[in-house]
Amino acid sequence: MATIRYTVPGLERGDAERVVDLLQNRLHALNDLQLTLKHVHWNVIGPNFIAVHEMLDPQVDSVREMVDDVAERIATLGGSPDGTPGALVKARTWDDYSIGRDDAIAHLGALDVVYTGVIADHRTQIEKTETLDPVTQDMLIAQAGQLEQYQWFVRAHLENSDGTLKSASSGSERGAADAAR
Repeated sequence: MATIRYTVPGLERGDAERVVDLLQNRLHALNDLQLTLKHVHWNVIGPNFIAVHEMLDPQVDSVREMVDDVAERIATLGGSPDGTPGALVKARTWDDYSIGRDDAIAHLGALDVVYTGVIADHRTQIEKTETLDPVTQDMLIAQAGQLEQYQWFVRAHLENSDGTLKSASSGSERGAADAAR
């Protein structure tokens, strides 16, 4: 648990420490997401290359802003944000993105799985901050809304005419990539 010496007025130090810990997890997840999005941006190929390539840069930029907002919230609460690659790798509970140079649609299938994980974890932290810190909760709610919109952009490429997703039956990146093809 984070140890802090001060926090914002009206927030108990113990509550601030809990919020800092959950924000550190979000910082790692969002840092990982922006790196993954850029990796996909560089490695898409095929007929949908340019659409996906150009769709991803604004997502990268937006997620980088989220990273900065989370880190600054940690500092505001009296914590010390840890954005080093080593800290991210040590603390994360998920595997590296597993798709290299591949068809754009395959990447989108895998990226849908990535977004699902990040959004689900964001929603869990939203629930936890409801009574702890509504200011942090508000930030996370806004971020979740933006992340959900980006997932919709991804899913629009994967949707069948009957409204189902080509990759819906798979929970793994590789399985979703294969199903999306």
